[in-house]
Amino acid sequence: MKRKASVAGAFYPASCGEVETMIAQFNSILDKALVDSDVLSIKPRAIVAPHAGYVYSGFTANIAHRVLANSNPKRVVVIGPSHRVYLEGVSGSFYDRYETPCGDLAIDKEYLEHLAKLFGIGFVPEAHAEHSTETQMPFIEHYLPQTKVIELVYGAEDPRHLSKICEAVLSDPDNAIVISTDLSHYYPLKEAEALDMHCLKAVHDLDVQELHNGCEACGKIGLEAIILAARTLGLKPRILDYRTSADASGDQSAVVGYMSAAFVE
Repeated sequence: MKRKASVAGAFYPASCGEVETMIAQFNSILDKALVDSDVLSIKPRAIVAPHAGYVYSGFTANIAHRVLANSNPKRVVVIGPSHRVYLEGVSGSFYDRYETPCGDLAIDKEYLEHLAKLFGIGFVPEAHAEHSTETQMPFIEHYLPQTKVIELVYGAEDPRHLSKICEAVLSDPDNAIVISTDLSHYYPLKEAEALDMHCLKAVHDLDVQELHNGCEACGKIGLEAIILAARTLGLKPRILDYRTSADASGDQSAVVGYMSAAFVE
C-alpha cells in the first residue's frame, strides 16, 4: 500500500525536476543572504516547518529541512494537523511507502505499530490526504532520501498526550521529528506580525502559556507538544526564519505567517 501524493501540482510541483529547481533556488538565496552561517551546522532533534504552497513558505521550510539533514536520522516522524477531516486523537500512516515527485520514501510501519500500541494511535485513511504533512515529504526525500518516515495526523488531541509521543520518539537518538504548522491566517500584515510574535516567543522561551496569549497557529497542538517535550528532554530552541505570504505576493492586506525553528541538544 502506498500513501499517494494528494497535493502534488498544487502546493508543490508534481515533477521532480521542478522540486529540485525550487530547492536549489531557496538555497542559493539563503547562502547569499545568511549572516550567521553557523546556523547551517546545527544538528536538530526536531524542527518546526510551515506547510503552505512552496511559493509562499518553501523558503522557510527549506532552512529547517536543510539543517535537519545534519543530524542524519534513520527515521523521521512528521506530525501535522488535519485540515479537512475531523478525527479524535492521532492517525498513523499505516502504508508501506510514501509517494513524492522524486521517488517513494519507505514508511517504518513496524515502528509505527510500536507507537500505536503504546499511545493508541489509530488509522483514519481519509485523514491522510493531508497537506500539512505531505508538503514536508519532498524536502525529506531531497535531503534524507534513505531515511524512513512516519506520518502522524492529529485532530482533537490533548497536546500533553502528543508530547508523550514526541518524548518517546526522541528517546531514540536515531529519530527526528518534524512539527508542521502555519501561523496566523488572513490578517493585515501588522496584525499578523503581532499575533505571530506570540508563537515565536513561545518557542524561543519554551513557554506554553505564551502560546495561549494570541498565537493562532493552525498546528498549535503540535507546537505545544514539542515545547513540552523539549522542556522535559532539555532541548534548546532556535528560531530559523519568520516571514509572511506578503514576502512572496506583495499583498499586505490578508497574510499568512510562517515560522521555522529547530530544537537541539
